[in-house]
Amino acid sequence: MRLGAFMWGVGHHLAAWRHPSADPSLVTDWRHYVRLAQLAERGKFDAIFFADNVGLPASRPESLARNQLVYVFDPVVLLSAIAPQTEKIGLISTVSTSYLPPYHLARKFASLDIISGGRTGWNLVTSGSDFEARNFGLDHQMDHDLRYRRAREYVEVVKGLWDSWDDDAFLYDKAGGRFFDPAALHALDHTGEFFSVQGPLQTGRPIQGRPVIVQAGSSDEGQDLAAATAEVVFTAQQSLQSAQGFYRGLKDRVLKAGRREDEVLVLPGVMPVIGHTVAEAQETYESLQDLIDPVIGVGLLSGFLGFDLAGYPVDGPLPEMPVTEGWRSRQEMFADIARREGLSIRQLYRRVAGARGHKVIVGTVQTIADEMEAWFAGGAADGFNILPATLPGGLVDVVEKLVPELQRRGLFRTDYEGATLREHLGLKRPSARRRADRPGERHA
Repeated sequence: MRLGAFMWGVGHHLAAWRHPSADPSLVTDWRHYVRLAQLAERGKFDAIFFADNVGLPASRPESLARNQLVYVFDPVVLLSAIAPQTEKIGLISTVSTSYLPPYHLARKFASLDIISGGRTGWNLVTSGSDFEARNFGLDHQMDHDLRYRRAREYVEVVKGLWDSWDDDAFLYDKAGGRFFDPAALHALDHTGEFFSVQGPLQTGRPIQGRPVIVQAGSSDEGQDLAAATAEVVFTAQQSLQSAQGFYRGLKDRVLKAGRREDEVLVLPGVMPVIGHTVAEAQETYESLQDLIDPVIGVGLLSGFLGFDLAGYPVDGPLPEMPVTEGWRSRQEMFADIARREGLSIRQLYRRVAGARGHKVIVGTVQTIADEMEAWFAGGAADGFNILPATLPGGLVDVVEKLVPELQRRGLFRTDYEGATLREHLGLKRPSARRRADRPGERHA
């Protein structure tokens, strides 16, 4: 079983920062995230993961001020600070293909991979909000299908740049006067529909060959992109049946893309709330639920749905809404839950807002491990991306209580067996693509 630790301020629950155990000031303290990474490493997690966006939805600052800010730091910079404070754990960061040129991204992640000793992963997103677009000279985000078509070419450019150097390119030959072998440096010379990039990359080849590529889109376009390019897929699934359907469907797409099933790992998000008894765990969860500010609950739903619900009765039904260019997979999930269970807007945000649509499992160590094992053994997951409800407390509970139970069952490692993220995940180190794979390549 693979485990990722999803870092999110002082906790993933929507009201985590208001909980009596929380210190909200830690959100802006970079050392807090170093300590969380070290804690996850003590638990032998495969990786830590930081989400990101590139803007603040500040049209309603009073509403914005009622929730914790979680995208305070640039995650690539933050992981550069975490890397020397850890030894084994993987370091995964979100960066959007929509607003950063591919050369910049390739260089940043190649640098971080070398600095960390081969522990990096890139979570590919396309960005789905207009407030981000307006920070980059656009009135609106790009069309959904266009974003994903552009992202596919973007990935090919980045992978090509990571392959700029052979593994043994650097000679450091003082006597011969050659710092590197010129035949081992390869220009990209890419010209496509969206990008023209000459290359080569300044940075030497990443230690992993290429950083691990992660993807989280669950729409049809997102799954097609993941099947063609990703090695780890994060997803939000509410039931064993839906998770099994997503897992099998994605693996089938992977096969159709000409890849093996084991080249792509599927990790659903899970928020475990642990108690000595189920009743105690439920009491802990309800204490968080009761702290949800209705303004924030409605606002979060509005953000995911791409439709402003502020003017609708909070105890009334979810209105009919148009399909937008934003988070299509979450739009469909939330609308389906509301219709199927007959939920009001208030009931819907209480149902999904705590973990933003990810699975919440409330119970004892044994009952939570039972459900995770059922998903893992039942063809629904290759592991899980863990979303602690509060931080650091929720992660402490997972590391000190849940992980030992998974280890006792033989479901999770008791120690690291490799040094790189690829080795932790059981993913092959890719060889560099050359002329046969990239027509028109020339030596630099």
